Amino acid sequence: MSTFYGPDFEALTAQDPEIAAVLLSELKRQQTNLQLIASENFTSPAVLATMGSTLSNKYAEGYPGKRYYGGCEEVDKAESLAIERAKSLFGAEHANVQPHSGASANIAVYQAFTKPGDTILAMSLPHGGHLTHGSAVNFSGKWFNVESYGVRADNELIDYDELREKAVATKPKMICSGATAYPSLIDFEKIRAICDEVGAIMWVDAAHFIGLVAGKAIPSPVPYADVVSFTTHKVLRGPRGGMILAKAEHGAAIDKAVFPGIQGGPIMSAVAGKAVALAECATLGYQKYAKDVIVNAQALAASLEAEGMRAVSGGTQTHLALMDIRSTGVTGKVADERCGQAGIVMNKNSIPNDPEKPGITSGIRVGTPATTTQGMGVPEMKQIATLISRAIASDEPSVHAQIKTEVHALTARFPIYQA
Repeated sequence: MSTFYGPDFEALTAQDPEIAAVLLSELKRQQTNLQLIASENFTSPAVLATMGSTLSNKYAEGYPGKRYYGGCEEVDKAESLAIERAKSLFGAEHANVQPHSGASANIAVYQAFTKPGDTILAMSLPHGGHLTHGSAVNFSGKWFNVESYGVRADNELIDYDELREKAVATKPKMICSGATAYPSLIDFEKIRAICDEVGAIMWVDAAHFIGLVAGKAIPSPVPYADVVSFTTHKVLRGPRGGMILAKAEHGAAIDKAVFPGIQGGPIMSAVAGKAVALAECATLGYQKYAKDVIVNAQALAASLEAEGMRAVSGGTQTHLALMDIRSTGVTGKVADERCGQAGIVMNKNSIPNDPEKPGITSGIRVGTPATTTQGMGVPEMKQIATLISRAIASDEPSVHAQIKTEVHALTARFPIYQA
C-alpha cells in the first residue's frame, strides 16, 4: 500500500514514522469501510499527485499576470487553466478558483455584496441550511440580520410562498439558496423572480450539488444566479477547496473580495488540483458517474424505507438522502455510533422540525458520491441498507463485528487506490 504515496513515502517513513503510519492507517480505513458521508469522495490519483507537488512551495498573492511576487510564471499557467476550465464547464462568465474552502468562498460573497448589518434571507439550519447561511454561532449570524425560510410541513419541500413573503417584508440585500441536508432540487427560476421583485442579489451556495451540475445530471443555477459559490470536493471529486462563479459585472468585486479581502496567497497545489478535477468533470465518463450517483442515492433511500425508516421529502433527487429513523427507537447519535462500530461511516443529522437537539437528532444523512466512485450500484445500495438497518438495531459488539466483516467483504470487491 505504501507505494501508492509515491517514491517519497520511504523518505517520510524514515523521517517521521508516526505520520507515515497515520497515512497508511487512513488509507486502510478508506479502503475497508463504507464511506457514506454525503460531503466526501475519493479524488483521483492525479488530483492527489497535484496536491502533493512542488506547487505547494510557491507563494502567489494576486492573480495571473498581476502577482505581488516574482517567479509565478508556472503557477499562473495552472490558475489560468483552472479558471478557463471552470468557465467552460459551467458556462460561467467569471470564475475565481482561489478560495481555500467553501466557507471562505461564502465569506467572499458576503464581502463582495454586503456590509455588516445588512439583511440576508437564507434557508434555516434546522431545515437543511448551512452554518454560513446565518447560524447564530457563525460569523454570518453575528454580523448580519439574517431572516430564514424553511420547508413546508406537509411535504418537506422549500416553502417558496414563505420565501417570497419574507423577501417582500424584509427587503433583503441578498437571498441565498442551497443547503447541506436538502435532498430535493431547488427551483432557481422561481428564486430569481423573487430576487428581481425585491431587488436582491441572488446567491446560490451550490457546495453540495455542484458536481451533479458539472455532470449535467441536474439543472444548473449559473444562468439564474448573480453568484454561485461551492466546494470542490464532494460530488465534484476534486481537492478540498472552494470556488466562485459570477456574472461578468460582479467579477471585479468577487476577485477583490477574495484577495485582498479575505485571503493572502492561494494554495497553488490546490488550485492546480482543481484544474485537474475540472478536466475530469468534462468527460462523458464523469457525466455517467453523476447520473449514477443520483440513481444510487434513490435506491439507497428506497431500500432504507423498506427497512422501516422514512425518507424526508419523500426521497431524493440528488446525491444524498435524509432519513427519519424514529421508527427504529434510537436517535441519530446512537445510529451514527453503532454504524461506525460496524464499519459504516455516515452522520447523524437533524430533520425538519426535529424534536431532538442538534447533537442528538432524529435522523441520519447518507450520501453516495464515494460508493459510486468505487463502482457500486443499485444491488450494493440494497445490501448497504440492510447492513445499516442491522447495525442500528443492535447494541451488541459481536453483531457489529460480524457486520464489519461483511462490510470489508463488500468493499474488497470495489477496491480504491491500489498500488
